[in-house]
Amino acid sequence: MAAIGWVEHVIWWQIYPLGFVGAYPAAVPPEAGEHRLRRIVDWFDHAIALGASGIALGPIFASRSHGYDTTDHYRIDPRLGDDADFDNLVAEAHRRGLRVLLDGVFNHVGPDFPRDRETWFRDYSFEGHGDLTTLNHDNPEVAEYVADVMTHWLGRGADGWRLDAAYAVPPKFWAAVLPRVREVRPDAWFVGELIHGDYAAAVDETGFDSVTQYELWKAIWSSLNDGNFYELDWALQRHNTFLRRFAPLTFIGNHDVTRIASKLENSAHLAHALVLQMTVGGVPSVYAGDEFGYRGVKEERFGGDDAVRPEFGSPPAPVDEHGAQVWALHQYLIGLRRRHPWLFAASTTTLRLDNRHYVYRTDRDDEAWIVALNIDESPLEMELEPAQVIAGSGAPPQDVVQRLVVEPHGWRILRPT
Repeated sequence: MAAIGWVEHVIWWQIYPLGFVGAYPAAVPPEAGEHRLRRIVDWFDHAIALGASGIALGPIFASRSHGYDTTDHYRIDPRLGDDADFDNLVAEAHRRGLRVLLDGVFNHVGPDFPRDRETWFRDYSFEGHGDLTTLNHDNPEVAEYVADVMTHWLGRGADGWRLDAAYAVPPKFWAAVLPRVREVRPDAWFVGELIHGDYAAAVDETGFDSVTQYELWKAIWSSLNDGNFYELDWALQRHNTFLRRFAPLTFIGNHDVTRIASKLENSAHLAHALVLQMTVGGVPSVYAGDEFGYRGVKEERFGGDDAVRPEFGSPPAPVDEHGAQVWALHQYLIGLRRRHPWLFAASTTTLRLDNRHYVYRTDRDDEAWIVALNIDESPLEMELEPAQVIAGSGAPPQDVVQRLVVEPHGWRILRPT
């Protein structure tokens, strides 16, 4: 698996800017003069303390409402600020060693997007949203436009693009656009938003560097809730096949789904979900607020995303004892991940599997860990190759052991000796 060098070390902290700075929804929309984009910069030191090395931004370009109804791809949304605010954000991020990922909405546009080019549009809305018009991706002018937009903002300092609704765009469109962009910025990273389907085939057909790993996201919370690690095992076997071709973007929360703390039926299993994300191959992304155990349920209605896209005030965020514990766990596991970059392309092998116990080996070349998850009411006990406990619930680092014991609803990470 070939990869852009810096990506092997990146862990994204993802935010939804319009909600993060209180620009949407808002009773009175802010104006450019408020420079709210700069409020995000105030949180960069928090991202670094978390262990992140990149900032993944949601939509920041001019739109009427939620940002995915783009009006002008060359203009910063005036509710967030202006070009100078963007330049400041990029400069402050790079000064701290943080990469910047932009969100590109190139499948559809909003009602205020100029309609003077009739051949640029198709005659249908996007997924039933009457205010979103799908672009005509068979038109070479559209491809030229998208390539120019992407190149423009990479030239202004961005490091890559998340390609929104990439699953709805013909693969040949991306295959035509991305090489043009790479000619200008060969070190840029492109991740397509895919939900279902053949991820590996999509990467081959489009030229994406990565795709969103929704299969693994679903298997993590579903297997923990249902007491069915067989589902997780199946998903990790699929994940292994993807890793032979590319490194998927892994997540247990984002701006489009119910927060993991609300999704899990047992709050003790939040640790298991994070352990999984941080010990398997891929490019991890942490959604802002999940590191504090924030809750929020996405609903299928107008305004149904608002609960998972709250406003953040000035740092530091006020947290209770539980939030402090969740924060400490994130710091520890992300730090562990950062110190072992081989995990970027690590594959997993199942050592023990039943409904409520899962033990796997994650390895790459000569490096390996053993990860044990127990969501049962009884202890997990099993014989292992000699290994040292390096992390776990209620388990400080220990000497080498050959008999593993994990308390009910506990977890361990061990290093074979």
